[in-house]
Amino acid sequence: MAIHWKNGVPRCVFISGGGSGIGREFAVRLAGEGAHVALFNRKPAPQVVAELRRVAVRSDQRFESYSADVSDDVAIQAAILQAVQDFGAPDLAINSAGIQIAAPFELLTSADFSQVINVNLIGSRNFAAAILPHLRQGSHLVLVASLAGLMGNFAYAAYCASKFGTVGLASALRIELKLKGIDVSVCCPAEIDTPLVVEERKTLHPISGALKDFAGTLDVESACEGMLKGIARRDFEIIPGFMPRLAAFLNRHVSGIMRVISDGIAAKTLKRIQKC
Repeated sequence: MAIHWKNGVPRCVFISGGGSGIGREFAVRLAGEGAHVALFNRKPAPQVVAELRRVAVRSDQRFESYSADVSDDVAIQAAILQAVQDFGAPDLAINSAGIQIAAPFELLTSADFSQVINVNLIGSRNFAAAILPHLRQGSHLVLVASLAGLMGNFAYAAYCASKFGTVGLASALRIELKLKGIDVSVCCPAEIDTPLVVEERKTLHPISGALKDFAGTLDVESACEGMLKGIARRDFEIIPGFMPRLAAFLNRHVSGIMRVISDGIAAKTLKRIQKC
């Protein structure tokens, strides 16, 4: 994959949620670009660190994994401070940690709703707040949201609320940090074939699946390639894949039509379920 970096290849990258899925793929690709990489996960990720060492292109590249939950403000601050002491300030910081609990709203407990908000939205806030004192002019903050942060889906109340909030947070930070010479991006991918999604699909409500199928599913390699190209260009809103971009376009510019399409898919799927 050829990436043309608008401001040059990042020398040092901090990534939350780097133990698997999107975060891991970002880490591997950026290590292949020659960057030092610090990972932040709830549990250590020695297997990813070993993988990064295998794909490193320079002998002096450094990789480390730090244990911290992004929903724990004190813990993520301490972990990032330690990483800055070990690596120096990052040129690129990516918050990709996240969780999903899919259930119709009436079945979604308060505790489940709060957990999703705390990890996805409050976690984005905590990561940004912890990293901001160390970002210099010309650096770049990236928050990973979702297409579900731009449009709703059945049984995704908590997830949509958390990701809509993350998009809003990124929008506000973009204005504030631009004045300091720091760029902000928000990634809004549709469904990506990660271990988390594979597990989710086992119990996913058929209506949720049918609505997600409209935008389609990307493999993690293609999705991260598209997102990294947008990050390299310093785009603000990054949506990898043609169909997800089309869905977002329709939702934004002809929202009434998109609601009709969504309602039709939901009604048709419900009718099919009831016949079974």
